Amino acid sequence: MDSLNIARWQFGITTVYHFFFVPITIGLSFLVAGFQTAWYRTGKEQYLRLTKFYGKLFLINFAMGVVTGIVQEFQFGMNWSDYSRFVGDIFGAPLAIEGLLAFFLESTFLGLWIFGWDRLPKKVHLATIWIAASGTLLSAYFILAANSFMQNPVGYEFNEVTGRAELTDFWAMLTNKVVLVTFPHTIAGAFITAGGVVLGVALWHLLRHPNRDSDAFRSAAKVGGVTIVLAATALALTGDRQAKVMTEVQPMKMASAEALYATTDGASFSIFSIGTPDGSEETFSIRVPKMLSFLATGTFDGRVEGINDLQSAYEAKFGPGDYTPNVAVTYWTFRFMIGIGMAGALVAVWALWKLRRRTPFKGRLAWWAAVTVPLMGLFGNSFGWIFTEMGRQPWIVFGLMPTSAGVSPSVSALEVWISMLGFTVVYGVLAVIEVKLLLKYIAAGLPPVAAGGDHSDDGEGAHNVNVNGNGTDEERPLAFAY
Repeated sequence: MDSLNIARWQFGITTVYHFFFVPITIGLSFLVAGFQTAWYRTGKEQYLRLTKFYGKLFLINFAMGVVTGIVQEFQFGMNWSDYSRFVGDIFGAPLAIEGLLAFFLESTFLGLWIFGWDRLPKKVHLATIWIAASGTLLSAYFILAANSFMQNPVGYEFNEVTGRAELTDFWAMLTNKVVLVTFPHTIAGAFITAGGVVLGVALWHLLRHPNRDSDAFRSAAKVGGVTIVLAATALALTGDRQAKVMTEVQPMKMASAEALYATTDGASFSIFSIGTPDGSEETFSIRVPKMLSFLATGTFDGRVEGINDLQSAYEAKFGPGDYTPNVAVTYWTFRFMIGIGMAGALVAVWALWKLRRRTPFKGRLAWWAAVTVPLMGLFGNSFGWIFTEMGRQPWIVFGLMPTSAGVSPSVSALEVWISMLGFTVVYGVLAVIEVKLLLKYIAAGLPPVAAGGDHSDDGEGAHNVNVNGNGTDEERPLAFAY
């Protein structure tokens, strides 16, 4: 492989790996804040213990997300320097704001939350986790705004003297129609993932230790299940709107997602499709009549452009070349994204039904649900991200810059191979550490809390909380409570 393909593989591997941690961090931050709010309002010990328990899992994922996210920005200079020069004036603005505003907001108030137990007034300490959680939303928005420019470039002009795209309207970039539909869809995906983690861990404990902290874990399972159902509903609604915007700005992506080769009025939705080896036409498919037209245009008789016609139109507009993404990848990742998300919602409905009837969780089905429901959100989000980026090909900035023009010209294939293998080894080690830490703290169960432990609103008496069983000395040094 040449340096371009290796660089694409490296960026794909590191991006998907990093995105494992992002949705968990975003969604779990709000669920942990919700548990702490329940403790604040009710004073029930079980909510404090759930806050501490899921807070550990949140912090582990947050740390891993930060470490792996830093690599992403380095790669723009390492392997994609021509891309960075071309759109650096545009792409760098939202990323800089994300770092200076959103990330510092997250890290500062998360630090206050971690070290503020027993030291900050109860209301103030609760506010820190909500502010940190809100920071994750800001971070996601600015990053998605940058990515949305790659999908639908707006608010810029091309400087023929410098050969660069330059930002002319920052507000237009922040209100790009793509980011306005992508952001709520992504956040819904984050909550379905975090809900899966909360539900799966709670089910595991209810199966493994049915008589230990069962009330607390049944409450957690209910929160996780409700979160998944609500998020899945939001995911379907925002996904419907996103499909229509995608059809408008990237019709080739929609056509490839459905393996639709010929322009069709009243196009059917493909559940399963097989094409010729060269990808030029469809040979077999199972379809739902007129459903694709409704998803793409909002009407059952709407026209959806096909791959072959779009290829001809792009050749006329941009010149000779292959403007079709990998149809097999876009087709199947689109279906895996939807199918896995629906499967997670069904598991949540089943768990909520069991909880409502107050029947015990047992048997192979329950074990299968406990193990797989956290992974469903992770893989569903990952397939969605792969679809979004692969469906844009062969463009790195749609209609402006081909991916082949963005790679660093001075970096050899060997150098990219070395860095990719290095990242793979390091990420493999980090994965082992991550999984071991998660399994360790999950298996440990809910932390003990001293009887009567509480914050007070003026900060006094806060030192009665004892989640580690290490005493309550007011003069003990500042320490990481997890």
